[in-house]
Amino acid sequence: MPDRYAVIGNPVAHSKSPWIHAQFARATGQDIEYLRIEAPLDGFARTVDELRAAGGRGANVTLPFKEQAFRYCGALSARAQQARAVNTLLLERGAAYGDNTDGAGLLRDLTVNLGRTLAGERVLLMGAGGAAQGVLGPLVASGVARLVIANRTPERARSLAARFPAGPLEVCGYDELAGQSFDLVINATSAGLTGSLPALPDGLFRAGALAYDMLYGSDTAFLAFARAAGAATSDGSGMLVEQAAESFYLWRGVRPATAGVLAALRAA
Repeated sequence: MPDRYAVIGNPVAHSKSPWIHAQFARATGQDIEYLRIEAPLDGFARTVDELRAAGGRGANVTLPFKEQAFRYCGALSARAQQARAVNTLLLERGAAYGDNTDGAGLLRDLTVNLGRTLAGERVLLMGAGGAAQGVLGPLVASGVARLVIANRTPERARSLAARFPAGPLEVCGYDELAGQSFDLVINATSAGLTGSLPALPDGLFRAGALAYDMLYGSDTAFLAFARAAGAATSDGSGMLVEQAAESFYLWRGVRPATAGVLAALRAA
């Protein structure tokens, strides 16, 4: 009987994670079953308990449950503690163990798949929720020259930035971005799910800039705005595949190759 894993979110029907992990399992000879589970908004813990009772050995966690997953776990990796958000659960024994592979996935996509050198770059991170929390620490550690967190409620962004007192961090509202420009702009908000876009000024992108939307599979308003401004663009497909590979390695002890899976995902 195959080992059981799942992605848990709400909504989750659109998730490509089952397909990605099926490709990884086939390539590495691992016998797994990977499900989609849509948890009620008030029923995340109950859903994980049910998966575990049914023999589930692990799960990926997506919107809007990453912070709930952090509170659910009895043991946490260092990067999950830093993020205070969990996207990967190990459920094999004892207390549930939580990790966060988002930051590792983002950095690998940016530096390996997209060929960017982050050291010395000026970076804008839009959003201060669970998605931003998972990637902020690795971005700080990458050697960027300047890292600005913009959020509709700057107080939440300040609370997030306070975890990294030695980092090159600044905080502002979207209305304070006028006159600033960046080499890399990362959208970690969920605005793309509703087709909306924070109010962004002209001149946001420096020459050679990359606009990166952590959402995947759709041409968001943010990416359209960036293209119109002359920036290069990327959705979060590469991050999705790379963070999944990191999760797969944690569960199975085997690191799958990602290039072919990412190429097939983009082609589809």
